[in-house]
Amino acid sequence: MPTTEALDRAEALITSIPDYPREGVLFRDITPLLADPRALADVIAALTEPFDGRFDVVAGIEARGFILAGAVAIAAGVGLVPIRKAGKLPRPAASVAFSLEYGEAVIEIHDDIAPGTRVLLVDDVLATGGTLCAAHELVAAVGGEVVGTAVLMELEALGGRAIVGDVHTVFTA
Repeated sequence: MPTTEALDRAEALITSIPDYPREGVLFRDITPLLADPRALADVIAALTEPFDGRFDVVAGIEARGFILAGAVAIAAGVGLVPIRKAGKLPRPAASVAFSLEYGEAVIEIHDDIAPGTRVLLVDDVLATGGTLCAAHELVAAVGGEVVGTAVLMELEALGGRAIVGDVHTVFTA
């Protein structure tokens, strides 16, 4: 597990962009953190530590969740299943519509996991919880079992944890 100092350093790399993508939204830009190899390694270790040995595959949620989930999958030696926006997969097996902090969306998944597969869901930010709730539904729809949910940052004021339930977060804002 990374030290508190290492995680503080990683968190300091996240920048806040006001009024993006819409007025009133404070966007958390994680790209400076992703560009720093030590910070990236530290947050990947912090994301996976509570779930070590408990999952068979990682499901990453489009788009920044893909980046984190890919790194988690490599670090853990498991596969990656993408959860994508509607219309981006050539053979979606399940889809779920949900509300976002600033709109509506639909996500989809292939049926590339065997029934009973233990899945770790990974995303960048927990905001209102709609995306992660939909992802839980998708994994269940194709027979997977979500054994954990990990996000880089939770925006506590938006109350997503009350909707999603237990979520492991590295940072809170």
